Amino acid sequence: MPDLIITLPDGTTDRLDKALTAFAPEEAALSRSRLAKLIADGAISGPLGPVLDGKAKATAGDYTISLGEPEPIEAQPEAIALNIAYEDDELIVIDKPVGMVVHPAPGSPSGTLVNALLHHCAGSLSGIGGAARPGIVHRIDKDTSGLLVVAKTDRAHQGLAKQFEDHSAARRYLAVAYGVIDGADARLAGLKGTNFEPGGVLKITSLLGRHPTDRQRQAVSFEHGRHAVTRARMIEAFGTPPSAMLVECRLETGRTHQIRVHMAYAGLGLVGDPTYGGNRKLSPKSVSEEAVRAVATFPRQALHAAHLGFSHPVTGALLSFNSQLPDDMTELLGHLRGRPGSSTI
Repeated sequence: MPDLIITLPDGTTDRLDKALTAFAPEEAALSRSRLAKLIADGAISGPLGPVLDGKAKATAGDYTISLGEPEPIEAQPEAIALNIAYEDDELIVIDKPVGMVVHPAPGSPSGTLVNALLHHCAGSLSGIGGAARPGIVHRIDKDTSGLLVVAKTDRAHQGLAKQFEDHSAARRYLAVAYGVIDGADARLAGLKGTNFEPGGVLKITSLLGRHPTDRQRQAVSFEHGRHAVTRARMIEAFGTPPSAMLVECRLETGRTHQIRVHMAYAGLGLVGDPTYGGNRKLSPKSVSEEAVRAVATFPRQALHAAHLGFSHPVTGALLSFNSQLPDDMTELLGHLRGRPGSSTI
């Protein structure tokens, strides 16, 4: 398997294992415990030579990690139908349905996208993701629908991962959220890590890391974690006075639950989000009772990966894909507009 290279920027002051974990692409699945094993095996070298102590202070520069050959994967090929937006010998773009887990994990050993890909691609997937994540360059949550790209070859995986790392890959999500984005909102303007850009775009910048008391959640921090930037632009407001919105979110970085955490931090939690959405409800004084019920009973986070764009990692051709909103979000918008069955964004 090709080596993984992680670049620590100037000014990095954390201890080395924390810094490498923070700057590693999430798809590499480099936990601190795995890094400790790699260091013990002599598999990491940096600007000062072989890395011997993960607790030492980090030095800026390139660190090369020899991941070795992927372990045999326990997941078995499964004949699961895939909605394929594009495919060639190097990569495949999937339009993932709601409810499908991307890769096997405790509690989801089968029925995942990886199981389906192992069958569809007959074993032709990049090994860089390791035993549990062959070909997986990035992922979206089980209950988020939409587009993601999977690498069939290691060279495609490296090329795609670089684009996600340097933010040249375009990712646009559509979400239904509580509240509205308003540049005149003093609360938003004064919230740490937020600012407004031209066009009414709300930019949220923070670090993201594990919640201090709930390991299943992520949390905003300004001291520890991974750098994360989300931009949100309101497309349509609902209610009188406005109390919900259709919002476009663009990712500069791609951290676990990033949109969901950042929007909740800004007081704009996603409708249906069981983890970060809180117990918010819409008032029947703002929208119809039908809309109140539709929002209250929406069974998942109302989030859809609607657009994906990148340069083909081998040919250099610009590729761009769009995915229509799934039926459940289309129906939700119809209720919020007071026009059930409305299908336009």
